[in-house]
Amino acid sequence: MKNLTPLFCIAISTLYLSSCSSSNSSDGKLQDTTKTINENGLPEPYATRPTSKNSKVINWPNGKTPVAPEGFVVKQFAKGLKNPRWIYQLPNGDILVAESNGSQSANRITRFRDTNNDGIPEEQNIFLENLNQPFGMLLIGNTFYVANTDGLIRYSYSNGDTKITGSGNKILSLPAGGYNNHWTRNIITNSDHSKIYVSVGSGSNVGENGMDNEVRRANILEINPDGSGEIIFASGLRNPVGMDWAPGTNVLWTAVNERDNLGDDLVPDYITSVQKGGFYGWPYSYWGKYPDPRLKGERPDLVAKAIVPDVNLGSHTASLGLAFNKGDALGSKYKGGAFVGQHGSWNRSEFVGYKVVYVPFSNGKPSGKPEDFLTGFIADAQKSEVYGRPVGVTFLQNGNLLVADDAAGIIWHVARK
Repeated sequence: MKNLTPLFCIAISTLYLSSCSSSNSSDGKLQDTTKTINENGLPEPYATRPTSKNSKVINWPNGKTPVAPEGFVVKQFAKGLKNPRWIYQLPNGDILVAESNGSQSANRITRFRDTNNDGIPEEQNIFLENLNQPFGMLLIGNTFYVANTDGLIRYSYSNGDTKITGSGNKILSLPAGGYNNHWTRNIITNSDHSKIYVSVGSGSNVGENGMDNEVRRANILEINPDGSGEIIFASGLRNPVGMDWAPGTNVLWTAVNERDNLGDDLVPDYITSVQKGGFYGWPYSYWGKYPDPRLKGERPDLVAKAIVPDVNLGSHTASLGLAFNKGDALGSKYKGGAFVGQHGSWNRSEFVGYKVVYVPFSNGKPSGKPEDFLTGFIADAQKSEVYGRPVGVTFLQNGNLLVADDAAGIIWHVARK
């Protein structure tokens, strides 16, 4: 499929402003092609030219940290890691970090122990190694699960184990490879541990390699803990990564990266509640029923039932991490809200993302717009320089927040003063 790119050049300052442009008519004369935003604040496709602006990571100067709101302190929990992507805390307090990447991956999980909860771990060692791009981690009883890019592996675990040495058992194969490093596989269980949910991103941008190559992809799968009983829990989710349960509910939420090359302000990444059997548009439509022009007219049956996501997080922000704050340690303002790690844009003329945002919730539903919580990752936008890039966000048992900065090899610890 070819990208259809009309030559529009516009003045857009935000998603919520209308834009104007002019283009060449068939007789070579300029004609007005004024574009307006739709009722959801989204511009027309190709309102700006698709572009690429990659960041250069220059790492954090000594003593410099990300910036949190007044009343919080940010410090390094760990450094010198190789692409720390995801964080998981075991019931005994041990903190596990998956170190992996789309290429030249460390393929290991590292364990930390912070006995006195001061944000400085006293112990560090390799917990599990020789993996294949590990990401999601999960403990159910005495079984420890790791989501490699190509399958779900389970291991025997006893409380207090500081290292897993036994061989694992692959209980579920997953499709691997694909577009723009959609290699991460996350896992989460429900409250009674009867099901495991597995996120699998698409193998392409918009199905350009054919939908036969997207089987079991752009989905959240549901399985039994032994790997049996697989169903597609929800589909049309281009690249779902973070997953968590909204406080006080049995509703699963996920953070999703949307498609590229429709312009600076299309298509918004989002977090959304996940309906069993729900279809969320990819690749045929976006933000509900807006058809993707590259697939116009295809699968109108699916477009007609596409669900509008719940929270717009901005286009190309690469929103990956998702964790609900279920405790009181960060104060009443932040209790119950969602925290999202935004890895940052590449398919946009100006940087967006590169921060952790907070979305207020009330009674298990969004109650306000996203707010900046952890910023300062962009060093110099004009030079395309960033200090790091946040990914996974995890709340510890004591209520403090850990943020994985994979580009800088750092885990950040955020707590109230």
